[in-house]
Amino acid sequence: GRRTSSKPVKILVTGATSMIGRHVINLLKARGDDITVMQRRNCGIEGVNEVCFDIAQTVDLKADTDHTLQHALSGCDAVIHLAAKVSIAGRWEDFEAINVIGAERLAIAAKQCGVKRFVHISTPSVAHAGKSLVGESAGVAEPSRVRGHYARSKALGEQRMLAANSHAMKVVALRPHLVWGPGDTQLVQRIIERARAGRLVLVGSGLALIDTTYVDNAASAIVAALDNIEQAAGHALVISNGQPRTVSEIMQRILRCAGLPTTLRTVPASVAIAAGTAIEHVWEAMNKQGDPPMTRFLAEQLATAHWFDQRTTQRLLDWSPSVTLEEGFQRLAAAQS
Repeated sequence: GRRTSSKPVKILVTGATSMIGRHVINLLKARGDDITVMQRRNCGIEGVNEVCFDIAQTVDLKADTDHTLQHALSGCDAVIHLAAKVSIAGRWEDFEAINVIGAERLAIAAKQCGVKRFVHISTPSVAHAGKSLVGESAGVAEPSRVRGHYARSKALGEQRMLAANSHAMKVVALRPHLVWGPGDTQLVQRIIERARAGRLVLVGSGLALIDTTYVDNAASAIVAALDNIEQAAGHALVISNGQPRTVSEIMQRILRCAGLPTTLRTVPASVAIAAGTAIEHVWEAMNKQGDPPMTRFLAEQLATAHWFDQRTTQRLLDWSPSVTLEEGFQRLAAAQS
């Protein structure tokens, strides 16, 4: 990444134990930055300072910032905020505590502590209301129109983060789209587990084009945002490989990497959406834990196109993906074998 000065930059990273988080940490360590990671419990990442703190614990936002949080942010030039509650089911209060209130609390504390640069990690689902998105720009976060607690909480969180953007603390929101790679527990592991359990289906034709992002590209974009925040501040930018493929091709390539059969059953989109809606209600009514087999949001995501114009992202971040999908799948296959 490009630097404005040669001295190490002090950076606080939340969500460092996630797949993207670990890649971001490695990039920052490689260039000699001074990194503090903050999470609920010790994670044992080498070469970083660790602070244990839960930004989701109940607190009055107006009150003075917590001592631990101030200590973690003391002397920091930048924050990369990756921590979030990511799930397709769960109670609204749990999503709100981390993705809305926790994020805002971190932004307020960062500003109080003199942090100059803040990279907030959001999601494209903050602007996805069930319609196809074909070569679109990022679009505006719309909490009232999105599907599900996760997307709504992330939309509210993003709005508050961008509202904190100022001359004193520059803020940019990045929305990495369907990030995957070796060790991925979200997209890759779910597809493989469902296939093994005989529960993997294609919703609709499977021909909807979707963007995905290889994990190394997501990480390098986040670091680029930190380095180019002067021009990127105030924007919400979707990150992807810029190589849309059909849902069926993505699924089949992942299955092939795991040495599994690639024949997929199909379910009409209308049936999957109706079933997903019904299952969501049952899950909520019975307060069930874990992810349901289908939700309305998931059905719509699998049935509709969503890929994005990357020109503005690449210009503002002075960045482009370095790992192609082809190379990414080769790496995934090598890691599975």
